Amino acid sequence: MSFSNDVRREICLAVSDNDKRFACLYGILLFCRTLSPEHICFQTESSVSAEFFGKLFRKVFRYSPECRENSRKNTVLYCYDIYDRNIIREVYRTYRFINVRTINSEIIVTNSIGGFTAGIFLACGSVNNPSKEYHLEFSVPCGLLAEELTVLLADIGVTAKTTIRRGQPIVYIKDSESIEDTLTFMGAQNCTLEIMNVKIYKDVRNKANRIANCDSANIDKVVKASMRQIEDIKLIADNDGLESLTAELREVALMRLENTEMSLQEIGENLSVPISRSGVNHRFRKIAVIAENIRKEIHS
Repeated sequence: MSFSNDVRREICLAVSDNDKRFACLYGILLFCRTLSPEHICFQTESSVSAEFFGKLFRKVFRYSPECRENSRKNTVLYCYDIYDRNIIREVYRTYRFINVRTINSEIIVTNSIGGFTAGIFLACGSVNNPSKEYHLEFSVPCGLLAEELTVLLADIGVTAKTTIRRGQPIVYIKDSESIEDTLTFMGAQNCTLEIMNVKIYKDVRNKANRIANCDSANIDKVVKASMRQIEDIKLIADNDGLESLTAELREVALMRLENTEMSLQEIGENLSVPISRSGVNHRFRKIAVIAENIRKEIHS
């Protein structure tokens, strides 16, 4: 099941009293595909939204609209077509619809604005799986409703943007926290928690990757330094012999030859007289100078 359907199921459960049902159905009808004095059409690919619309309409208008299913490719389109003029007149009278689609906030009880927004989502909303992408959008029937929905979301502290896709106005949100606020406002608190959990998981995974990358880079640096030191030591051994080195330099040289993977700190800790990492590094720099002088003599 998709994350969008999880949201739909949860917000349907949250629409639990008459005021919320009234407001939710208002949102669905106002933002449905067709709304005219001759024809009301609500269609959706979600069986959850389709079933809930039928229940809401029966509750509010005591009328059971017929749902037909159209199969296309791998999806099923659920359609409610209402042509009964008496029912449509009742809908228009109840929700004070006019020829221009516009939100009439006066007919929504204050504590039911979340239910109204839930209805809009059931009519034209979708949200991506948060493990893939943070994106919530509404495919709105007209430009005026897109503007009004943007204002409504702004009232709850959510900044939404608008665009046009294939001639359709789209109101969309990409900020994860704004998506969380919107879902919570509509009554989908559990889905909000799921997004938060995904964010925590992603954050932990990204930190682990950064640590792993850092460790890998450090290992590469140690290996390269170790190979360079071994090259210098072998050059000295082949030309002047390690006996030519002072006791202190000879000890770190032999330690490196026997322990190619050791860090400078580990070498320092394992010397007969332990010294710091910087002390070991200082001795290897002296060995490097001796090796460089030998190279110059060889090529002179």
